[in-house]
Amino acid sequence: MTLEEVLIQDNNMARAPCAGKILEDVLVSAKTNECLTIGVYESAKVMNVDPDSVAFCVLATDEEFECDIALQIHFTLIQAFCFDNDISIVRVSDMQRLSNIVGDKSVELEDAHCVLITQNPAEGSWQDPALEKLHLFCEESRSLNEWVPEITLPGR
Repeated sequence: MTLEEVLIQDNNMARAPCAGKILEDVLVSAKTNECLTIGVYESAKVMNVDPDSVAFCVLATDEEFECDIALQIHFTLIQAFCFDNDISIVRVSDMQRLSNIVGDKSVELEDAHCVLITQNPAEGSWQDPALEKLHLFCEESRSLNEWVPEITLPGR
């Protein structure tokens, strides 16, 4: 590991807990305002039909799905789409925690591998100032050559 990689890793460890709490707050707010799309295929549909409505993308995996080649291909395609359309994107390593945040208590989500936060500013839809903080976190990460930063969601 180079000195630059060590410094980047140390910087990310300091920023990640704060970003995790902000991400959780934004997801809860977006859920309340019905501005979430949950699932790989559902997200792909939204990205294809209305890419301008996508404000942020969260990819989640866990040990069970880490070796799922089809899921990794989908992630690669989603990441490429996000990069091409200037959509901020992060990864979380705890799909169950993400599912608990965005899901309905009465229904267990089977596919929370991809969650999109959507909005349509032209219609005056939901806006969360914390979302701008996430965009800045992603922008800062890209400047450190971390193109898809990983965020740890706070536990409950």
